[in-house]
Amino acid sequence: MPASTSTITTSNIPKDAKAARLRSSPDAEAPPPLEVKEHDFFWTYTEEPHRTRRMAIIKAHPEVTKLCGPEPLTKYLVLLVVSIQVLAAYSLQNTPFWSLRFWGVAYIIGATANQNLFLAIHEISHNLAFRKAELNRALAVFANLPIGIPYSASFRVYVSPIKKDLCGLPYHLTHHKSLGVDGLDTDLPTALEAVFLDSLLGKAFFCTFQILFYALRPVFVYKVPFTSIHFINIAAQVLFDTILVRYTSLHSLYYLILSSFLAGSLHPCAGHFIAEHYIFTHPPASAKDPLTNTEIPETFSYYGILNYLTYNVGLHNEHHDFPAVPWSRLWEVNRVANEFYKDLPRHRSWVGVIWSFVMDEKVGMTCRVKRKEGGRMVGGSGKGGWSQAEVEA
Repeated sequence: MPASTSTITTSNIPKDAKAARLRSSPDAEAPPPLEVKEHDFFWTYTEEPHRTRRMAIIKAHPEVTKLCGPEPLTKYLVLLVVSIQVLAAYSLQNTPFWSLRFWGVAYIIGATANQNLFLAIHEISHNLAFRKAELNRALAVFANLPIGIPYSASFRVYVSPIKKDLCGLPYHLTHHKSLGVDGLDTDLPTALEAVFLDSLLGKAFFCTFQILFYALRPVFVYKVPFTSIHFINIAAQVLFDTILVRYTSLHSLYYLILSSFLAGSLHPCAGHFIAEHYIFTHPPASAKDPLTNTEIPETFSYYGILNYLTYNVGLHNEHHDFPAVPWSRLWEVNRVANEFYKDLPRHRSWVGVIWSFVMDEKVGMTCRVKRKEGGRMVGGSGKGGWSQAEVEA
């Protein structure tokens, strides 16, 4: 698959707008070229574009920084969705696993609810539910309960109240701080995945089981020791699962785990995993964003109705530009700095993204930007890692 010739099928930007935004000037200094090889990733030495755009937006619209901070509504939404899942699990305790009702409820209600909880944990990982980190960690453990398997502690970063430093498994914040850096960004497919899954059947397999890839891949990229919050997460989950089975049946636990699997499988809301950073087309090597002088695209937003179910994760450029702005204010970021976002390539449909990813032979596992240098791990020691102050900045 020649990744350099991939085409986007879900963008709704007019051709003239694309041309204006992706224009290249013959007098402008050419950016470092992307290294593109057959069946290989897009390799670049440039800095990730979000910091540059964030600085440009703050300079043009300094009031955007007032949008940062926790969203109190998040904890109530988490309580609502957890309650829905517990009620659904209770109602299915005597329903056969291999039945249309069981799988139908798991797909329509369970997968949607657990995808919502996945993204609630994502939101909480940025400390955007409470001001105190301890309360955010506790809410993440609570939001994890209907997922059935301990997950929240491994997703986020743990701030030690004693050492005032970062430790734990900071996979998601490293994804933000070292976007696309090979060996650090665990959102990137590994070379092994690219070799074995870059075909129609391979991509279909990946989309069906992508929740397992996202769960297991970090372990093979880099490991750091467990912390107390991981043991708390595991203990709380085991206790919850035990109580659930004790007072209902194993079918209730099967329902929660199946919901989590379907949430990251061939489900409309699961399209965001692929839509966020996979490249369906690429501009000429000399093309730059005239507002920020950076290469584009690398991150893609989606502004459709499914954002109502997923904490506005579709506004992904806005989120990466301002990870300290909660889900409820990302639309305001887009409104205030609309000139920075209105012409960026975007997706119209997450379902369409999954379909195009699987069926288009020009799109595949290697359609991602990778960086060979410039990355650091959040929580790493010494000069090799981001400090607490740098992360907060």
